[in-house]
Amino acid sequence: MHVGIYFDLRNPPAWRRPWADQYAASLELIEDAERRGIDAVWLTEHHFFEDGYLPQPLTFAAAIAARTRTVRIGTAVLLAPLRSAVQLAEEAAVVDIVSGGRLELGLGAGYRVPEFEAFGADIGRRYSTTDARVRELRELWAEGRVTPPAVQDPIPLWLGYQGPQGARRAGRLGVGLLSINRDLLEPYREGLQEGGHDPASARMAGQLNIVIADDPEPAWARIQDHVAYQHNSYRRYLVEGTGRPDPHPVDPARIRERGSGVLARFDVVTPDGAVALITRHVEGLPVEHLYLWATIAGMPDDIAARHVELLTDVVRPQVTHLGLS
Repeated sequence: MHVGIYFDLRNPPAWRRPWADQYAASLELIEDAERRGIDAVWLTEHHFFEDGYLPQPLTFAAAIAARTRTVRIGTAVLLAPLRSAVQLAEEAAVVDIVSGGRLELGLGAGYRVPEFEAFGADIGRRYSTTDARVRELRELWAEGRVTPPAVQDPIPLWLGYQGPQGARRAGRLGVGLLSINRDLLEPYREGLQEGGHDPASARMAGQLNIVIADDPEPAWARIQDHVAYQHNSYRRYLVEGTGRPDPHPVDPARIRERGSGVLARFDVVTPDGAVALITRHVEGLPVEHLYLWATIAGMPDDIAARHVELLTDVVRPQVTHLGLS
């Protein structure tokens, strides 16, 4: 199993620093993580967040590719309905070339009304459009219509679909499933079989809400406002443009105990605690990639750096035998 770190580049108003500094700090953290042996870096996408949530992950992926040599570079997820298949195929190929063949292309259907309105996309057809993008990408790459061609033939594809129906759809398309929900393995394998793919080819990837610290309680005290900001902003943006009222903010203590209703609970733990949590979630699943947030909504750099250091130096060697090699 490959162990990675996950970035959204958020820079909230309450803790804002110059944008060039924010991006530079992220690239430096990635370079340090690679030196320490991290396996992968994953990026996500949203638009029009007040905190500048990363809007163009493949652009930042190219910057990572130019600054690194070994890490896999993944998107979890790129919003497929907001781009044409040709644009996706060409941009992905360029990143794959710059990286020397290290791209993992994870696609998702999206859910935010304002994003679809801004891009002129039909939110009601987001799943069928995303399915179509997978088929179109394969055709464009296989037929040699994308020039220059990617290094990998083909670039690994993933879908960030949730729930049993979503897992089955990903399986039918024969792509990796961006989820480590144990309940989705069976419908995912059923979908693989329905699509004419070997169920043994199942591969999963996903993220856990874990920050690793030498002393969890002081670390939690320093990052709880950042974690609450992250959870509450997702809750707020989920309903934006739908006419539904904004949800009430969730207290950090509840997030740590049981999650926010949108995101899972958040754990700040020692390295031993992280190993135990990862093992519990991953053991027995065909997980190829596991990744943790590198930093959360402007949290202090020293906590992020130590978290990544403990992940790479202490936790990673104890969990890579899990999942898929």
